[in-house]
Amino acid sequence: MLPDILANAGGVTVSYFEQVQNNTNYYRPEKEVLNKLKPLMQDATVLTMGTATTYDVSLRDAAYIVSMDRLLEAMQVRGW
Repeated sequence: MLPDILANAGGVTVSYFEQVQNNTNYYRPEKEVLNKLKPLMQDATVLTMGTATTYDVSLRDAAYIVSMDRLLEAMQVRGW
């Protein structure tokens, strides 16, 4: 069973794709969107499962750890 955070990430990612499409006035076919989404979700799932194993935590806690690591990295890149 996947944690809710990871399961919802696909919809959030597709919303981002739609925003980019609207900003660039380029509309991708559904198959192209799904082909872009699949590797992102697979990578996120593998990372979450690996984190759960590394820290011996639930998948939900692992998803939080992954998200906090990404947030910290983004803040460091921006000099915060």
